Amino acid sequence: MPRRPAGHTARRSAVLAAFTVSALVATASPAPAAPGGTPDPMNQAFARAAARYDVPRDLLAAVGYGETHLDGHSGRPSQAGGYGVMHLVSNPVNHSLEKAAQLTGESRAELRQDTEANILGGAAVLRSHADALGLDGDERADVDAWYPAVARYSGAEGTVAALYADTVYTFLAQGLRATVAGGERIAVTSRPVAPEKGALASAEAAAQSPDYPPAKWVAAASGNYATGRSASVDKVVIHVMQGSYAGTISWFQNAASKVSSHYVVRSSDGEVTQMVRDKDTAYHAKSANASSLGIEHEGYIDDPSWFTDPMYRSSAALTAYLCNRYGIPKDRSHIIGHSEAPGNDHTDPGANWNWTYYMQLVAGGGSGSETDDLSFDSYATQKTGSAGAQVKAVQQLLADQGYEPGAVDGLFGTATKSAVQAFQTTRGLPADGTVGARTWTALLSAGTTPRLSQGASGDAVRRLQRALTAALGTTLAADGTFGPATDTAVRGYQKARGLTVDGHVGPDTWAALQSGR
Repeated sequence: MPRRPAGHTARRSAVLAAFTVSALVATASPAPAAPGGTPDPMNQAFARAAARYDVPRDLLAAVGYGETHLDGHSGRPSQAGGYGVMHLVSNPVNHSLEKAAQLTGESRAELRQDTEANILGGAAVLRSHADALGLDGDERADVDAWYPAVARYSGAEGTVAALYADTVYTFLAQGLRATVAGGERIAVTSRPVAPEKGALASAEAAAQSPDYPPAKWVAAASGNYATGRSASVDKVVIHVMQGSYAGTISWFQNAASKVSSHYVVRSSDGEVTQMVRDKDTAYHAKSANASSLGIEHEGYIDDPSWFTDPMYRSSAALTAYLCNRYGIPKDRSHIIGHSEAPGNDHTDPGANWNWTYYMQLVAGGGSGSETDDLSFDSYATQKTGSAGAQVKAVQQLLADQGYEPGAVDGLFGTATKSAVQAFQTTRGLPADGTVGARTWTALLSAGTTPRLSQGASGDAVRRLQRALTAALGTTLAADGTFGPATDTAVRGYQKARGLTVDGHVGPDTWAALQSGR
């Protein structure tokens, strides 16, 4: 936490089918009742709010998850002044809390403190943006048509608004599941998405960072940092945002905030955005501002679910790079938490931050060791009665994408078959409950669809490599590096499926993989 200086019809059918699947999955394995209350209170709140304001339930849940991981933090505000599961905001440039009060008739106090009211308020605000954009009833039934409304919900504009909406649609594409207070489970099932971005399609994903090549560049407001430095850089300060990635970027662009950080790191995939040049003084750590580089991490200090392995690895790689570049020792005297900076009263990154693991990654350049329970030399057919590591992989993939396969125990039983059938229905595959080559291919490739070609690397490449192994029936090492072997496999797949054979993995190749072709 920083401190200041001292195609509608076809898609509608697919979406409606996905909603039906979501309902089937949810009823197959109900969450426990909240102590002393009604069963599934948050699921019911999402369902009621979605029905009242005609907002797709899964979209509403994905917005909430992207904002807060569905944790209202007992009514305490984020650093940007946002409250509750839906992060209704009250600050000088974003008044979604006040707007929600006007639209729902709920008091601002209720909207801040009461989860059901807060979710209702979020739905009302989303619907108001849809109305302002002119979405009719048919368009509101199409989750892809909501992209501009979701972007407006962010309270940002241009690149940051598109970044916010892209994150929400990533959760819809990948699916999600979360366990909230009382043990209740909230799920959003994965599905193919093709958001209608409209004018935001031209909002490119930000320029390249001038100091750290893997990062994007989005400048903070000029009044939120000082040009130049009054001391040499000798430390890196680790922060936790108390907010979301896009929300924090937007807040640092808000001239009223008077805060900033050099870098911001996303939880889900470790994406990095630079906002202040290394040579300049960000307002993030009070007395340590002049002599430090600040790295903000998406999330809240009291919720360890935000501190993912991709975030740790990406941040550690950044810290190692900065230490090497500026001659900073890679030890805990020079890589410190915000709480350890002299004269600060903040507590981030908090007790849930794994300093031991993080420093191991920094010492190793951010690489670390990685276990992979999803990659195999070949993918055998799995069905009722099957057992073993590949069944466990099926169950893990289904669970990660918001389906409910039962225990992830490597035993293919009734719950796993039902989840497979639900996934197959969503993807337009024969819903026979058997995981053959087509279902394996669709499962392994599910998620976002970035453009990939030789030279690319990362988790999306690894996902592509696994899917090609299943689709082609020949082993392709899932090493996350798009080299000549992956290029050959892509071209072979494209030729066999009647696609343009160019070795580039774009929308058509992803669509074929995700439909199990």
